[in-house]
Formats: sequence, C-alpha cells, structure tokens
Amino acid sequence: MFAIIGVVILLVMVFGGFAITGGALGPVMEAIPHEMLIIGGAAIGAIVTGNSMHELKGLGSGMMKVFKGPKHNKQDHIDVIILTTRLMKLLRSEGPVALESHVADPKTSAIFAEFPRLLGNEPLVHLIADTLTLIVVSSGTLEVHAVEDVMDNAMKTHFHEAHEAQHALQGLADALPALGIVAAVLGVVKTMGSIDKPPSILGGMIGSALVGTFMGVMLAYGMVAPMAGRLKQVLEADEQIFHAVKQVIIASLHGWPQPLVVESARSGLGHAFRPSLSDLLDAMRGK
Repeated sequence: MFAIIGVVILLVMVFGGFAITGGALGPVMEAIPHEMLIIGGAAIGAIVTGNSMHELKGLGSGMMKVFKGPKHNKQDHIDVIILTTRLMKLLRSEGPVALESHVADPKTSAIFAEFPRLLGNEPLVHLIADTLTLIVVSSGTLEVHAVEDVMDNAMKTHFHEAHEAQHALQGLADALPALGIVAAVLGVVKTMGSIDKPPSILGGMIGSALVGTFMGVMLAYGMVAPMAGRLKQVLEADEQIFHAVKQVIIASLHGWPQPLVVESARSGLGHAFRPSLSDLLDAMRGK
C-alpha cells in the first residue's frame, strides 16, 4: 500500500513541480513512450539475459511482496512458537515415536492442522518437519550444536534464494541511469541527422533526447532502488519466523524450562511482530 502511495507522490511532485515552474509537459509526455521503449526494452533484455526462469519467477513474486508486505503477522509468530513448543513437548513427554506421525506428513497432522496459515509456508513447515525427523530417526542422540548447524545451513540456503529477486532489482536500479544515457545518445544521434532543421525543431529533438536521461535516473533512484530496499525489508521480516522456530527447537534440546524457551524465541522477534510475554503465555494456555 505504502509503495503505491510513494510512487504516486513521486510522480505528482516531479511532474507537478516541473509544470509549476513553467515547464511544458506536452513535449515530455510525447517523448516518454519512445524513450521508455528503449530503456524498458533494454532493461527487460538485461534481466532476461542475467537470470534463469527460476529467478525471473522469483522477481515477479518479489515485486508482489513489495506491495503486499510481509507474509506473516504477529499472530502467526505467536502460532509458530506455540506449534513448535507443542511438538518439542510431545517429543520430551512421549518420545520420538509419538512425534514421528506428525513430522512425517505435516498436512495430515492434527497439531499442524490447528495452524493452517503456517501450513501455507512450505519452507517453514519443511524446516520444522525435517529437523524433527532427524531427531526422530536418531532417537534423540544428536548433539544440539549439530542440529543447530543443520538448521542454520537450511535457513541460509532458503534466505539466499529468497534474496535473489532483491539483488536483481538492485542490479536493475544500478543499470537504469546508464540505459537512460543510451536512450539519450540515440536521441542525439537522431538530432545530428537533422542538423539542417530550424533551431526550434532541433531544440525539441534535443529536449526529447534528454528525457531519456531523466527517465533512467528517476526510475533508478525514485522507483526501482526504493523497491529493492523495501523488498529487502520484507524478506528480512519474513525471516524472523524461521529464527523463532530454530530458537524453540534448540532451546528445548538444551533442556531449558518452557517459559525460558518461549522467551528466547519471543525476544528475538522484531518489535512489529513481537507479542508481549504475558500475551504469548496466555495463548499457550489457551486463554
């Protein structure tokens, strides 16, 4: 929502300010489609050249995240702490056999079924199920630091892939000013081919060429770079729920008391998603 508002403010202020200071919008509007054909076409070509189909699909979903925001809300973070705590409690009280049916196929698990929004996040479910499956098949003999290393590696791989779209957007932002210059140079070449025209016509042609530079810079620093920055914020917000899962599992394996386990996961969340400790404890007691 805020991304859309920001783009509207940008366009209104830039073009409105130009018009208020006496600039004629007509020539600019006339030149924009032609300049954008060059800049946009070159940008699309560069993105296709530098990315596989997997990254291109990720870029599309990444753009949606810029406008939709983080995937999970505060309640989801409460739920994931409750879910993981219940699974670890089951492991501790009834043993690996009792836990096996829940982690072997989370979609049929009665515990997972209580949290349908979390089931929609497949990487998160896989992190929980795969980690606990390792514990089940090893009959609880794994060293805690080894489990932590495995989880860190899985999370690192997932986060790296998730950030590919953000890196692609930032790379596009870095390239757009130069692509704007390409469009401007072509406009100047066109103008030089009409050097025998009257000054009024040449002035319009040179002005149209400069619109390419203007569009490249504005798109880079006014739209694409801020979108890349916003996507990074959203992705980092989406990562917090994974860290909460890891903290619950590792703290539980260390044998910490449940209130301390819960607090270790809660305190690692950002303020936008962090519930109060009393609210979290009440939710775990079913209040």
